[in-house]
Amino acid sequence: MKKFDIPQFYRSSFITKIKNARKDLDPRKKDFAPTKLDFGPVRFFLARHFGFCYGVENAIEIAYKTIEENSDKRIFLLSEMIHNPGVNSDLQKLGVKFLMDTSGNHLIDWNELTSDDIVIIPAFGTTLEIEQKLNELGVDPYRYNTTCPFVEKVWNRSEQLGKQNYTVIIHGKHYHEETRATFSHSKTSAPSVIVRDLNEAKILSSIILNERSAEDFYKLFADKYSEGFDVKKDLERVGVVNQTTMLATETQEIAELMKLTMIKKYGEENLKDHFADTRDTLCYATNDNQEATYGLLKEKADFAVVVGGYNSSNTSHIVELCEEKLPTYFISSEEKIISSDHIKHFDIHSHQEKDSYNFIPKKDKVDIILTSGASCPDAVVEAVLRKIHSFFDGAREIEEVVKEILH
Repeated sequence: MKKFDIPQFYRSSFITKIKNARKDLDPRKKDFAPTKLDFGPVRFFLARHFGFCYGVENAIEIAYKTIEENSDKRIFLLSEMIHNPGVNSDLQKLGVKFLMDTSGNHLIDWNELTSDDIVIIPAFGTTLEIEQKLNELGVDPYRYNTTCPFVEKVWNRSEQLGKQNYTVIIHGKHYHEETRATFSHSKTSAPSVIVRDLNEAKILSSIILNERSAEDFYKLFADKYSEGFDVKKDLERVGVVNQTTMLATETQEIAELMKLTMIKKYGEENLKDHFADTRDTLCYATNDNQEATYGLLKEKADFAVVVGGYNSSNTSHIVELCEEKLPTYFISSEEKIISSDHIKHFDIHSHQEKDSYNFIPKKDKVDIILTSGASCPDAVVEAVLRKIHSFFDGAREIEEVVKEILH
């Protein structure tokens, strides 16, 4: 896989070495067990896969090269490069301005742009409508395009489905930049509808089976279906694609539900005429990170720390998985660890930061699960590990333990 040229300050002094060692031992990714870092009074279980994925490193490399090569021009980002506050802040410090927030609300009016300006498309991609607007302003939307190749793969598959007269069911959050972009591309070639989760998919299934009315569809999926959507006609042939940062297991469950729904309505012998197999659209990085989380959760630990941006979808799903098993603290950086007795962390249910005290249990040996989302630099994960490690008197040196693991 391609190696990207990203700023060294995003790299870790030892995490990349551990990842590479694991890759050499297990190139086919069959072992999702964590790496165990035993420092004596504290032991960390480090996920097999976490941190920057291909799409994120690609986006960062393009963004930094664009800044370096265009010091005489104004540079804008359409919205956040990725969902990581540190990376976005770093770009802003270099003079990059954001045109919109993550919800698509303008921070800078289109009229302020000129044809001499540079606009970078973020890793999530963007809508065809915004591409058209940029073209009208004389700004090339493709020259500095950091859209993740795996997102584009979903768009291409959606187009194929449309050409084969399938309706596209998008598993995603309708307000998320990537889902808005996928919906924009999908609806040009196929009737399209967005489902948030398995529960919404079950509602859609009941509508397909005529257990609920067409009126229910238009009410319950308001603003989530393409213009002119005909419930009676457009739900006869379907294929499922996803927002790449959603839980891969849930996407597969939704696809399986749609498959069973079509079997029930049309018979197994007619399945190919009504359901398209789209498993090839799942993002490898999201899937690997989630499988690595399942591997982590096989270990007995006192609590988990998940590091990443609070508006990161893939990180939130890792938090969800961990919360089912043990106390979990979702933090954006080591700065949220105030002391050995105090941590500030994000609650994904209330969408607010909260304070927890005495989060490290008083015992002879503390076991901690540690992982991060796909948009979190390894350097931040290292900083979190070092800070927690510093709270334990008599703990072995980090470099000593890492050296033992690598040899």
